[in-house]
Amino acid sequence: MKLSVAMCTYNGARYLQEQLESIAAQTRLPDELVVCDDCSSDGTRAILEEFKARVTFPVRLYFNEQNLRVWKNFEKAISLCEGEVIALCDQDDVWLPEKLGRMEEAFAATPDAGVVFSDLEVVDENLRPLGYRAWQSSWVEFGEPEQRLFRQGKALQVLITHNVVTGAAMAFRAKYKDLVLPLPEFVDWLIHDYWIVMLIAAVARVTYIKTPLVKYRIHAEQSIGLLPPDTSRVFPEKFTLQNRNFKHPVQYRRAELLLERFLEKNEPQYGAAIADLKARLRHGQMQERLADQKFASRVLRIHCELVAGRYHLCAHPESNGWRDAAIDLLPYKFKQKW
Repeated sequence: MKLSVAMCTYNGARYLQEQLESIAAQTRLPDELVVCDDCSSDGTRAILEEFKARVTFPVRLYFNEQNLRVWKNFEKAISLCEGEVIALCDQDDVWLPEKLGRMEEAFAATPDAGVVFSDLEVVDENLRPLGYRAWQSSWVEFGEPEQRLFRQGKALQVLITHNVVTGAAMAFRAKYKDLVLPLPEFVDWLIHDYWIVMLIAAVARVTYIKTPLVKYRIHAEQSIGLLPPDTSRVFPEKFTLQNRNFKHPVQYRRAELLLERFLEKNEPQYGAAIADLKARLRHGQMQERLADQKFASRVLRIHCELVAGRYHLCAHPESNGWRDAAIDLLPYKFKQKW
């Protein structure tokens, strides 16, 4: 299969050379490297041009005339890739030599996989290990409950509650480009890699490689980092459902955005995904209405949702449908404590 690497750069001269060298050192070289630079003002352009001149695989460089920022710059890079598989690449990490080879093997072994991703080793700015991996991070938390659902083909059940896939360690089949592009307008809690993997998870299998294949660098200049294990996450108000009636997690807003994209495409092969997302939204709306229902009405509505299977469809990875139903029997003021 032809394998493309989509890289975005912006004033990345400090760490870019190490990332490029790690791509050149892959045991399975990419068939092309597509780089979109977002108006860098440091030495990034010179580093890219020197690298292109000496490597044996094709490197296509694009220098934006105006700043697109990360979201739209990745959209551009992805759209320009010509391979059957597209691996996303940041400018400040280091890939282990077997990364692309392992991912190609995973796609070949799982023909229905739309996305393959791996764990990452978290390191400091000098590539010294910080003692934990990305899947252990408080921002990711990809443990056995989540992994089990992925193995069962239920990745979306995990992903719609929280993202466990880091863009620097993922690759996806290019046949889904028309589905994921264009990327929607920027939303604080839905970055480009999260959007891509959720959409694809609604129509294809998402598989993982437990071995860390990337050294994920933590430094002061990066846009997004990874919290150490057991670090409490404090979500500001922007992470809640603003201007929505749901008194439930932001997962229902995510479901709305995904459903909007599938309805825009209006293609028969997305029928199952549309039905699934509609069921999730219906369940969320039902849960919201429970807040003002008397006990007998709550019992009836919860019973109907259990029979329809929507509680188990929407259960949190570390929970189950029965537990969630039991919590919903409580008045809303008590449920908030859970």
